[in-house]
Amino acid sequence: MSKSDIKKVIVLGSGALKIGQAGEFDYSGSQALKALKEEGISSVLVNPNIATIQTSEGIADKVYFLPVTTYFVEEIIKKERPDGILLAFGGQTALNCGAELYTQGILDKYGVKVLGTSVEAIMYTEDRDLFVKKLDEINMKTPVSQAVESMEDAIAAARKIGYPVMVRSAYALGGLGSGICANEEEFLKLAESSFAFSKQILVEESLKGWKEIEFEVIRDANDHCFTVASMENFDPLGIHTGESIVVAPTCSLDDKELALLKELSTKCIRHLGIVGECNIQYAFNSETDDYRVIEVNARLSRSSALASKATGYPLAFVAAKVALGYTLDQIGEMGTPNSAYVAPQLDYYICKIPRWDLTKFVGVSREIGSSMKSVGEIMSIGRSFEEIIQKGLRMIGQGMHGFVGNDLHFDDLDRELSRPTDLRVFAIAEALENGYTIDRIFDLTKIDPWFLGKLKNIVDYKLKLSQYNKVEDIPADVLRQAKVLGFSDFQIARFVLEPQGNMEKENLMVRARRKELGILPAVKRINTIASEHPELTNYLYMTYAVEGYDVNYYKNEKSVVVLGSGAYRIGSSVEFDWCSVNAVQTARKLGYKSIMINYNPETVSTDYDMCDRLYFDELSFERVLDVIDLEQPRGVIVSVGGQIPNNLAMKLHRQSVPILGTSPLSIDRAENRNKFSAMLDQLGIDQPAWQELTSLEDVKGFVEKVGYPVLVRPSYVLGGQNMIIAFNEADVKEYMAIILAQNIENPILIDKYLQGTELEVDAICDGEDILIPGIMEHIERAGIHSGDSIAVYPAWNISDKMTQTIIESSKNLAIELQTKGLVNIQYLIYNDELYVIEVNPRSSRTIPYISKVTGVPMVDLATRAMLGEKLKDMGYGTGLYRKSPYIAVKVPVFSFEKLINVDNHLGPEMKSTGEVLGVAGTLEEALYKGLIGAGYKMKKNGGVFITVRNSDKAEIGEIAKKYYDLGFKIYATEGTAAVLKKYGIDAVAVKKIHECKTDNTLTLIESGKIQYVISTSAKGRIPSRDSVKIRRKTVERNIPCLTALDTANALADCLKSHYSQHSTELIDINHMRDEKEMLKFTKMQGIGNDYIYFSTFDQEINNPEALSVRLSDRHFGIGGDGIILVCPSKVADAKMKMYNLDGSEGKMCGNGIRCVGKFLYDHGMVDYKEKDEITIETLSGIKSLKAYTTNGEVTSLRVDMGKAILDPKEIPVAMNKDKIVNEPVTIGDKEYNITCVSMGNPHCVVFMDDIDNLDIEKIGPMFENDKLFPERVNTEFVTVLDDHIIKMRVWERGSGETWACGTGACAVAVAACENGFCKKGDDIKIKLKGGDLVINYTDETVYMTGNAEKVFEGEIEV
Repeated sequence: MSKSDIKKVIVLGSGALKIGQAGEFDYSGSQALKALKEEGISSVLVNPNIATIQTSEGIADKVYFLPVTTYFVEEIIKKERPDGILLAFGGQTALNCGAELYTQGILDKYGVKVLGTSVEAIMYTEDRDLFVKKLDEINMKTPVSQAVESMEDAIAAARKIGYPVMVRSAYALGGLGSGICANEEEFLKLAESSFAFSKQILVEESLKGWKEIEFEVIRDANDHCFTVASMENFDPLGIHTGESIVVAPTCSLDDKELALLKELSTKCIRHLGIVGECNIQYAFNSETDDYRVIEVNARLSRSSALASKATGYPLAFVAAKVALGYTLDQIGEMGTPNSAYVAPQLDYYICKIPRWDLTKFVGVSREIGSSMKSVGEIMSIGRSFEEIIQKGLRMIGQGMHGFVGNDLHFDDLDRELSRPTDLRVFAIAEALENGYTIDRIFDLTKIDPWFLGKLKNIVDYKLKLSQYNKVEDIPADVLRQAKVLGFSDFQIARFVLEPQGNMEKENLMVRARRKELGILPAVKRINTIASEHPELTNYLYMTYAVEGYDVNYYKNEKSVVVLGSGAYRIGSSVEFDWCSVNAVQTARKLGYKSIMINYNPETVSTDYDMCDRLYFDELSFERVLDVIDLEQPRGVIVSVGGQIPNNLAMKLHRQSVPILGTSPLSIDRAENRNKFSAMLDQLGIDQPAWQELTSLEDVKGFVEKVGYPVLVRPSYVLGGQNMIIAFNEADVKEYMAIILAQNIENPILIDKYLQGTELEVDAICDGEDILIPGIMEHIERAGIHSGDSIAVYPAWNISDKMTQTIIESSKNLAIELQTKGLVNIQYLIYNDELYVIEVNPRSSRTIPYISKVTGVPMVDLATRAMLGEKLKDMGYGTGLYRKSPYIAVKVPVFSFEKLINVDNHLGPEMKSTGEVLGVAGTLEEALYKGLIGAGYKMKKNGGVFITVRNSDKAEIGEIAKKYYDLGFKIYATEGTAAVLKKYGIDAVAVKKIHECKTDNTLTLIESGKIQYVISTSAKGRIPSRDSVKIRRKTVERNIPCLTALDTANALADCLKSHYSQHSTELIDINHMRDEKEMLKFTKMQGIGNDYIYFSTFDQEINNPEALSVRLSDRHFGIGGDGIILVCPSKVADAKMKMYNLDGSEGKMCGNGIRCVGKFLYDHGMVDYKEKDEITIETLSGIKSLKAYTTNGEVTSLRVDMGKAILDPKEIPVAMNKDKIVNEPVTIGDKEYNITCVSMGNPHCVVFMDDIDNLDIEKIGPMFENDKLFPERVNTEFVTVLDDHIIKMRVWERGSGETWACGTGACAVAVAACENGFCKKGDDIKIKLKGGDLVINYTDETVYMTGNAEKVFEGEIEV
């Protein structure tokens, strides 16, 4: 396929952000879509992640917020008919899905070409055995390894290789299920857990302690191939590269070693046949020059995002162009005329440092290893290792001031160094300060002495600075060298002045001294793609190693600085990058010079073509002032990047830096609890009772007044950090001890906890008016952090009166705070009263969600408001924006499986790492889409284990009953089981762990019987508790664990609804309807087999599958056995399309087709006087109908159903016979004799004496879903009354028991004749629940005659 043949391309995204697969794929996917747009190629994106740039309007032509699975991608391919598919831009998720689409023949079936690296080449890199064999062909060394698919083989492999061994899950991301096992005991535990996540695991020789080196390599179809970047892991092998500090270019390798590995890299990529970008990881032993190829990623990865930002070479963009057929010499760099043909040359170093949030998770080990735990990363740029490590450690945003000068102390340094944790680099600092030699530290850590020597330089210089007592005493050369070594003004002030508090004054003293001595940072440009025209790209960083500026500076009233969001963390992730990008682009569109400061390599905001100037540098008080001094902008936007820029607002304000939008004084008024409370009182808006306290005794006094439960937390937090709900005094004691141990300066806040409905409002205010795009309602009651809650737009449970109160309160709050820009308000409804929980006059996590589902570009409007425009002039009105005709559900995604020993209990402290969107016409369908997008398997049978705390026992009964009625077997701890008995639930009582060692709650979860666990028992931070052990075990076993009753209830309702992947609408969010539409329908029945009929001659039906589920419900819809569309046909009078109760499409319906005939006559589409015989096109072929009238109206029809099919292959039935007549089979645990026939649908006929007392609800699904029937089956249970009369009941696939089934009646007549009960050619009366049909079976065809009746007609809003 040539470039000119490619008109439309489908791009697979990576889904929700998780540990191991984060924002780097938003960056790479956005670049690929940009490349397609540049080529004029139409793009279709599949990605359920609501918060990404790539799912924004204007990036892809069509966006489907659906799971990246083979089913959904095939459905989208079927609808969109793309020419090609890109698999390399959505991480492991996209690659796995693409490989399945290829091996199942789906891509071939629809003529979709894999662009770039072939699937065969991808398979070589993904399948360990193939990979090793392929590299053996060119004598490249790989670790001794074995791929295994059973525990037995795994043990044998480990023994053969010899301990210690490395375990890794195949086809997994972020080192999931991996680790190093020193002995068999450790191996058995890890291997068993790994098999819960992957069907194949790899057992390898351990190379722990070797260096880990990475190369990013690019190759085009002409075999031009080179290394774009070489990177070295600071940490030795054994620590996942995502957990390691990574430096580029390589530092500790000599030229010969580097040349060897480069040569091997190009040799490898050529032999594997990779076209595009690939990442190669080596283990290298410098002592012996020995190496192993650890892995090759034939896709964009975390490392390729880092390499792109490190070098200025846009790997994802270039890889997309190469995939389209370009060669490297033909690719011009984005925005410049340069070629991508040459490898970049670096005159600087970069350093990537991971960001962890392990303190948010109770019980999780802080040790780091081969499985990834970090949630984000930073990249620092400078001219020396000392500079980049110090800068980088400040950037991770965990209160560190650099390599030295942090308030940390380690009791056992040797242990901390030999068993590394997320704090290991600070342990090295303490070790050097304590006199440890470089050799000793190397022996303990295996970190190369080259790095350790550089770190020692920092420690030595700290001692030098400590010799001075006054800032003015520091000589100019000493101060300059300190800055060259990466010391911040803050660090210098700390070592020289030893001050207390926030040190703002002392910080500014050092700054003043520097400026006085002319010690100012140089501004250097990174030359993108070995750029010959550097002036065209302004990708900048600051350093003290040289002097001067690579760009020109002048005061510009039309310039705006936007502060980015820094490292991704739990509570502040890609959604804030989305806001930053939109702000900087709006400023640019309005004619402002847009300037971005950010240092996160995973982001789109750090793409150098996103703004006019990008400072890839610190978001610190010092660095922002440096940029302001040079740029002298009109103002700074601090409100779009989350808490980091927000925290700088007041400091910048005090230095007279103009803050655009809401004043820092107003930000402080919203965040300072006393000021905020006073403001609410002044406005007459309610809030839960609260107090600011400092001791346990104060807390007890507050509780005596308001009662339990209470919410306890430190003030000024992000993501609910250290926030807990206490239900009794023991909880308070436990939690206060934990919080006070954190040495948090601010006092403790305590609130009366009201367990009501939580609502959220994001709004834009211009100081006078407010625009609310929509109100969101959380499924979980207050108490679960809003980021961990399932949110629904529009709110579905609030009255018009309450809506009006929310609008008025929001406007009053925003205007009182003099908001200009964005504001997020969280409300609580308790006993029909509205309370305010908090107000944040800045962007929030939900801004991308609400912007995309309402079509209101919130950040664009907010930026315009910050720059002085009024809402009334922006075209979106004021007040509450019009309600969307769709329901949009945001579902959180967690990464618990990466965190060994984690308690996955949800509460007020945020734990989710990402989120997905489900959008549909109904709440049930939207929730279903959201849950499957979040990874729920939506299993509808098996066991549910329930254990809840006493305060939840009043509610658990009704929820458990829903699961019980769905057919789940219920297990419960004894106290819970006793409660469930009152609700008619015969739950299996299970012993607690301490009550029985061999048969208890843990062994039950290990048994494989359990599909869901509902656990709200004993919230707490004590790992020895049963409830904590149970929840940990669910993580190990990959079993969904629901720790809030509301979530468990929502899941049960979702399972109870008939929605499945077959019945979900494929909604392109870029082309959604603005309002609901009215559809005309006719309800019709043929002997009780009732369907809802829609003509598509004069109206469009977009989503018949979901419409069928929604309307067929007899309690909440029109009611029927499904829907039937009457459509135009090129080969018959009309075409019939039928959909079952569960949304699946049926091939044929005998009773339905008679009603279609009557529909055509009744609606004047065919005139009976002219034509009493018509033809209808169906999926089972064209059928002929003859009409009969009474009093001039068609009342019955005879249908020529066509020849009966008895060949099992065509029915289909999985049996190797000529035909299946009276064949004994076992279904469930009982034997039946079956006869199988197809009359357009597969039918299984069972003759029996008594069908009236048959438990069809139990037996029907067993037949329908038995593996004998690959397409499921309709089952008829039949009693022969005589040779002309038969009585039957029918279980229809997708619909359950129906009153009649026309094709089923035909199949029964055929089966009766084949079994000798009746004669061919005779009329046979089939008696069904809804009435009688007359069937006549001949060798040539089967005739069916029966009534057709209109019940009523009308219009419905959808």
